[in-house]
Amino acid sequence: MKFPIFSFPALKEKFSSHISSFCSKKRPAIKDFLHYAGVPLLFALSFLAGSAARVIVHHFSPPKAVATSSDCASWGLSFQEEGKRPVGNASIQELASYNAYFAKDTQEKILYLTFDCGYENGNTPLLLNALKKHNVKATFFVVGNFIRDNGDLIKEMVQEGHIVGNHTLSHPDMSGISSLNDFRKQLEGVENLYKETTGESMTKFYRPPQGIYSTANLSMAKELGYKTFFWSLAYVDWYQDKQPTKEEAFDKLLTRIHPGAIVLLHNTSSTNGQILDELLTKWEEMGYTFGTLNDF
Repeated sequence: MKFPIFSFPALKEKFSSHISSFCSKKRPAIKDFLHYAGVPLLFALSFLAGSAARVIVHHFSPPKAVATSSDCASWGLSFQEEGKRPVGNASIQELASYNAYFAKDTQEKILYLTFDCGYENGNTPLLLNALKKHNVKATFFVVGNFIRDNGDLIKEMVQEGHIVGNHTLSHPDMSGISSLNDFRKQLEGVENLYKETTGESMTKFYRPPQGIYSTANLSMAKELGYKTFFWSLAYVDWYQDKQPTKEEAFDKLLTRIHPGAIVLLHNTSSTNGQILDELLTKWEEMGYTFGTLNDF
């Protein structure tokens, strides 16, 4: 989930890899153009944005049309007005036809807290303590190795009434998977680990790794009985070597919160572990209550 600072040596390689990942093989002309024009173009963008600009794709891409079955997209948001739901790649109505969601269509001050869990570095217990203090139930989207390595945390999540969702077995770009059987393997692998750990069947909630998706993927998830969940609020909390300050976190998480928000945070963020108690208090003072993804 990490993306480098704009720097020339790594930029062409990273840009080329994203193009290969995000573009269909049926579009060689576009890929050839971007291969040669991409570096000068990004140099110009880097100059305008400043040396501290970062490539941030999977949380803050400018919205594009909903992906087609032969193409893919990275989930992105555009915030139009403080306190209002942002515009996403696809509308609530478009996503609903695939049993997919990024926010609740409501004016009620309710929000839905979710965490993406790729590995454990000591912050999840802090998050669980804060949630327990405020009696807030969240959804933790986990990958396969997180369950394998943290069975006790998974059991604690379940015992405290949280939902454990599916973030795939190995966190691949799922839009590159074209067969239902291969798609199923990524989800069933997590289901099986969860059953072995808890003795229970997993709730069929799915979050695409890095928010990369296609309508073919959404259709496959639906066929397998899953609901797909994107998000309507996130912030840059995943860089381990450059964690945001409390002030930076609050600047995004308080001003952009909105009725019906699905909030995405990362369990690996030390900032999140430190601020969650205070953040929940501030949201409560703003009049917000907390629902669960079972409401969808």
